[in-house]
Amino acid sequence: MIGSDPAGRRPAVVCAGLIVADTFVPPLPRLPVPGELLATDDFLLGAGGCAANTAATLARLDVPVALVATAGADRLGDWLRADLAARGVDVTRVAASSRLATSQTVILPVTGEDRRYVHTAGANAELSVADIAAAAGGARALVVGGFLALPGVRSPELAELFATARAAGVRTILDVVVPSGAADPARDLRPVLPHVDCFLPNQDEAAALTGEDAPARQAEVLLGWGCASLVITRGAAGALFANARGSFQVRPPAVDVVDASGSGDAFTAGLVAGMLAGWDAERQVRFAAAVGASACRGLGCHTTIATRDEALAALHGTELVAGHTRH
Repeated sequence: MIGSDPAGRRPAVVCAGLIVADTFVPPLPRLPVPGELLATDDFLLGAGGCAANTAATLARLDVPVALVATAGADRLGDWLRADLAARGVDVTRVAASSRLATSQTVILPVTGEDRRYVHTAGANAELSVADIAAAAGGARALVVGGFLALPGVRSPELAELFATARAAGVRTILDVVVPSGAADPARDLRPVLPHVDCFLPNQDEAAALTGEDAPARQAEVLLGWGCASLVITRGAAGALFANARGSFQVRPPAVDVVDASGSGDAFTAGLVAGMLAGWDAERQVRFAAAVGASACRGLGCHTTIATRDEALAALHGTELVAGHTRH
């Protein structure tokens, strides 16, 4: 059983999956040519990874949350635990690997282009479904972030854990990272989806999984694989929600984008917070869009995340673009 968070509350959400020490380079006008020194402002060291980002945002939204992950038994691992604990995340289930170092990523943003990443998986490889199962008891929601990029989190075992969790009334939420060059990423995903309450790929991930380019068609395929609902995030274009009853699209509030890192994970946290509050799907997605947009206003994944009240105030800036009801 997970311990209480620093405020003494039982975690409502368990987030499990990727934890990374991120080094953010400020937006560059261009990449340097070979041999060139390109000067820029200060770098930022920040906690990252799908699960850690979602947990930190949930804590910011005043949702008691615990993180299940594996970092290294090194200075970066110690720093990650301390940073996330200071943000209100229960890190008592963040293990220390004696064999592998803490995962790291360098994020290189170029103005007008998508971000570039240099990454080492590190200790994330040691996280297992057994680790997650040991920590999930008593939670109202279980969020797994970074599935398909966690070699120790195997599809049959995760499907069984999610099925058990749902039978106990726990909401199951799944986020993926599709490794570059993966031959058949859908093979491992499909057995898990029938046990997922909400699946949250971005549009590129959904394309890699389904072979479809149009979000509406992606949603149709993924629902056919068994998930109860899904949200396909599309950056500034918004998000598409779909379930068996229909679909709708939401556009986020306008913000001055500095760095979109972590915005999808912040969206996930906003959606989970809305689920636990008992809101309807449209309000959940609009709130999630406001939270996700807030992450884009500064460098790093957590520096500009909205509070719950700030995100609620921003709901008027979200726009319902289109909706369709199935008969």
